Formats: sequence, C-alpha cells, structure tokens
Amino acid sequence: MAVSQRVVSLVPSITETVAVSAPGVLVGVTEYCTHPPDLNVPRVGGSKYPDVAAVLALRPDLVLANEEENRREDVAALERAGIPVWTTPAAATVPEALESLRRMLVDGLHVEEPAWLVRARAEWTGPPPPSRATAITCVWRRPWIVLGRDTFAGDVLRRIGIGNAYAAHPQRYPRPPLAELHAVLGEHRADLVVLPDEPYAFSATDGPEAFPETRCALVSGRHLTWWGPSLLEARQVLAPRLP
Repeated sequence: MAVSQRVVSLVPSITETVAVSAPGVLVGVTEYCTHPPDLNVPRVGGSKYPDVAAVLALRPDLVLANEEENRREDVAALERAGIPVWTTPAAATVPEALESLRRMLVDGLHVEEPAWLVRARAEWTGPPPPSRATAITCVWRRPWIVLGRDTFAGDVLRRIGIGNAYAAHPQRYPRPPLAELHAVLGEHRADLVVLPDEPYAFSATDGPEAFPETRCALVSGRHLTWWGPSLLEARQVLAPRLP
C-alpha cells in the first residue's frame, strides 16, 4: 500500500516519531509539538483541544492520536467528517509503546520499520536492574498528580533502577494531597522525588521547595514521557540526574 501523504499528528511524541521515520508526510501538528525543532508545518491547536476545523482544512488522509492525550469527542468529530484516525493506546511499558509505534508506522502509515525503532527495542528489552531508590514522580502541581500503576514513564524509571512509591495504587495518575506525599516520605516508603519539566514545567524554583528535606531530581520530561526516537538517548539523559 502507498505511504500516507498528508498526515496530521495530535501528539508531540508521535510528531517526532513520524517526522524522523517518514519525512515530509506531516501537514499539521499541535502547538506543543516541539521536535524536531525545525519542523515547519501549520499548527492546529493543542492536544487536548485541537481546532478540528483547522485539521479538516488541511485535508489529511490520516490523523494520529492517542487515547490518553486526546479527547474522544475530537476523534469522533474527525471520523464523522470521513477522516481516518489512528489512535494509539495508553501503553503501560516501554516495549508496549515501541510495538504500538511499530504498528502505527508499518500498518498505519505503510512505511518500513525504521532503524531507530530496532535500536530502541534492543536498548529497552531485558530485565530491569535492581532498584536503587524509590520515587514519588510528580507530573502536575495544583493539584499534585503523581505516577501510579501501569504507566509508560513509570516503566522507564523502573528500567533504570528507580522504583515507584505509587506503583500499587489503583489509579494510573493519583492525586494525593501534599500532606500525604510528605507522609510517604516521612515513613521512608520513598526516598526521592522526581520532577520532570513536562507536562508541568517543574524547575529549580518551582517544585523542590515543596519537599525541603528530600532529594529531588529535575529531569527531562521529553525523555521520561515521550515514546519515539528520544528513547535512544533517554537512559543516558535521565540516569545521571537520578541518585
């Protein structure tokens, strides 16, 4: 089958994946699609609130979405307009994410499996090392939201030796009050707080002050939460930041 020629991506990590794997097919992306930095195509709003009319105006033959990042009503609106939408699932592990990307590229876009994907699979396959720390990993503030069970980012950390204090929580993204987080740390159920710079932009002056007596690790959110070519360097980028 022919390669899709007009693709709109509503997910930043998928945008990078497609730009690297099938150059030239993207005709629209979200305002949050920052990689590759030189990608020069029309913007169609955000991932959560895309401008559906702007997407339709680009006449795509395929739209790429994710069930966790995009709203069902927007996907449904595009499908009602006759636009095929390939929606990737919310992967719980790195291998699941890489297999999902392989299916999207090969079966959805009809391109050959890219070399970077083969290398990433080799990089992230195998048993994780022993845990050297247990972390609370925050992904939002006001309210506080942390990684819970079965998340891609949690598996990334597990595979570089960082356990998750909320791995057994019934929710994938719990919203514990700050007092509870302090209790988890005070009871030594965690000894590290991981603060990525996205989706919430934690920084040296926004985040660590909430945990004044705890080791805090400021890390690259792209390398922690994005599926795609960034996984080739994620281990090397994240590991030095994590005690």
